[in-house]
Amino acid sequence: MARFDIVCPEGHEGGPGVAHGGWTAGVLDEVLGHVPILRGQMTVTGTLTIRFVKPVPIEHPLVARAWVEKVDGVKWYLAGQLVLASSGAELATATGVFIARDGRRHFDAFDEWLAEQEG
Repeated sequence: MARFDIVCPEGHEGGPGVAHGGWTAGVLDEVLGHVPILRGQMTVTGTLTIRFVKPVPIEHPLVARAWVEKVDGVKWYLAGQLVLASSGAELATATGVFIARDGRRHFDAFDEWLAEQEG
């Protein structure tokens, strides 16, 4: 399991005193994506599902956790959650399938594809 201490800065406010949902989704994508990296494997997000449980307060200490549920070939099934540091109250959860990639080859292939698209 990976654990990250974070705070949503005021600049990502989506409503009065709370984080924008896109910030929450982005943080959980990053947190889940770091689990394979911490095990020496680069992955890319295949699918990501976010469940928003409670509004995420800005400028309050938060804890994000993520873990591997299973690995099946190139597919990493990951899960995580965002909680309020003071009480552990759950704010959001995430599940996703991340696809193992060879970093340099993956990005080289993308560069080639993009060049073809641009003519």
